[in-house]
Amino acid sequence: MADPVVVITGASAGVGRATVRAFARAGSAVGLIARDHEGLEAAAEEARGSGVRAVTASIDVANAEAVDRAAATFEEELGPIGVWVNNAMTSVFSPVHEIEASEVKRVTEVTYLGSVNGILAALARMRPRNAGTIVQVGSALAYRGIPLQAAYCGSKHAIRGFVDSLRCELAHDRLAVKVATVHLPAVNTPQFGWVRSRLPEHPQPVPPIYQPEVAARAILWASVHPRREVHVGLPTVGTIWADKVVPGLLDRYLARTGYDSQQLDLPTEGDRPDNLWAPVPGDHGAHGIFDEQARGSSPQLTFTTHRRLAGGVAAAAVAALGFLGARR
Repeated sequence: MADPVVVITGASAGVGRATVRAFARAGSAVGLIARDHEGLEAAAEEARGSGVRAVTASIDVANAEAVDRAAATFEEELGPIGVWVNNAMTSVFSPVHEIEASEVKRVTEVTYLGSVNGILAALARMRPRNAGTIVQVGSALAYRGIPLQAAYCGSKHAIRGFVDSLRCELAHDRLAVKVATVHLPAVNTPQFGWVRSRLPEHPQPVPPIYQPEVAARAILWASVHPRREVHVGLPTVGTIWADKVVPGLLDRYLARTGYDSQQLDLPTEGDRPDNLWAPVPGDHGAHGIFDEQARGSSPQLTFTTHRRLAGGVAAAAVAALGFLGARR
């Protein structure tokens, strides 16, 4: 069976760019969506360099009609879409009392409705064939809101609810279309250099930070093994469980730490461009400015994607403890 055609949104930079590379190396033809034409074409050339076909659509995922037209073009030029990866996002770093309603609307249109538009375009083609996988790129912030990113957190919470409803409907209709969500930790991407920000210092992801290739490996794995949710990194697991068990305590902890942990000790340039309404020109690649501290692997992800290995290690540990206890 041929490798599936894969559509990736937000494909020009960051996690999307790393995901393009991962699927191209795996042999999949790719349909790439992003607003930034220069970065998009660079991503396509990288994919072609791996020996696969690549077609681009320089569009805004907030435009449902444009997303559907792109999907039609991809199928005409590449073949039936087998995997759709919703990754496009935008954010605003700002306290709620300073954010503008138009900014919240824009973040919602891209991060939430952009994913909805991708899901609708994918379903229109996957349901008649009763085949295909949708991979939704989520975040620990889909479970736990943090200060200074209310618009983004709200959008990630919203798409989680939408996807849960979709899973129920697919099960009701007994369809083989699969939906997997990959919840990410803090990732070293270029977005922190172009995100709209009202912070006095340069925005940064909350440490510990992971490289985008870690996220891409999880997304690729989820497309083949469409588990309901894949949590990447111990910080993601810890955040989700802490919010379930002690949400009030987490409120107070984030009130103390959430401001400083999202700012680098580097003043923000007052006139720096941001990508809220239009892309920042140039090919920005996959990595941001945090290479020195970003982690290139996640033992937790390895155990998550190798449950037999994890079970074997756990069994060996129990056996060892039992042996030591018997000797004592």
